[in-house]
Amino acid sequence: MYELKTLLPQFDIKLPNCMYELKNVSLAANTVANKANAAVTTSGEDDSAAAVAQRQAKVLQQLEELKAQMTKIRSNLGLCGKTVQHTTAYQNGGLREEPLHDIVINGHPNFIPYALLALKNAWRNLFTIDVKTFTHSTMADIGPAAREFEANLAKLPINESKPKINVTLIWKNCEHTEMISSPTMYVPIYGEVNIIRYLGRVGPAEYRYESSPLCNEIDAVLDICYQLLRCATHKSQVAMVRLLDRRLQQQQYFGGAEMSVADIGVYSSLIRMPAITDKDLTPALLAWRKRARLITQI
Repeated sequence: MYELKTLLPQFDIKLPNCMYELKNVSLAANTVANKANAAVTTSGEDDSAAAVAQRQAKVLQQLEELKAQMTKIRSNLGLCGKTVQHTTAYQNGGLREEPLHDIVINGHPNFIPYALLALKNAWRNLFTIDVKTFTHSTMADIGPAAREFEANLAKLPINESKPKINVTLIWKNCEHTEMISSPTMYVPIYGEVNIIRYLGRVGPAEYRYESSPLCNEIDAVLDICYQLLRCATHKSQVAMVRLLDRRLQQQQYFGGAEMSVADIGVYSSLIRMPAITDKDLTPALLAWRKRARLITQI
């Protein structure tokens, strides 16, 4: 082979004194270095291991101090002291060990979220929903229906002995009913039906349906309610009502023998659809509505 000349001239590179010297991680280089430094004693290795152990002990001490600071901050904020989220809702009747976050709901007076009132009445002996209402500057007048809704919300007293979630309802000129569950990130949950799903997950254990064998059925009923509220014609509304009648079948409620969040969704949706009259409801739905009215008191 031909010998190639060095392209770069030889320079004496002076390393700065402010840099740490790192060991070569190359296996080949380590082999050469080990052969060259075979006469070096193991005293240096012992010193290096002792220094690493000392640094590790210092880091662990700093972590313990940070953990103590975080525990103190969580205690001052009234948060749960456990590092891992835990759920014992099924053992304590729906009372979560960690406090629930307050939620904000933006709603238009033309689309009143009657589900809040229905859930507040249905859960009055199990769970408390404390709803406070405000009017945004984009609304000049909320109208008589919204004022009546506010009065009905205020009638039911707050039971401080029960698990509680605080809800702030803001009447606002918005297209969709939206819920904000995070105080730091604006991640809205759109639609009254989806708000019902959220409240069903944090409410009393009797209304949590995710572990129920009728979980898919309840979700299907809530999906029909979502479509019902978006029907543009009376014919399509009646078609959705017929689907609800098929889901009800011979049951007392849409969730079986007991009332569920599916019934809350259907009841609130029918109130918001004044075009649907008693003539559009089947005898089974009329009988169901009488039973649901006794619980929701709307």
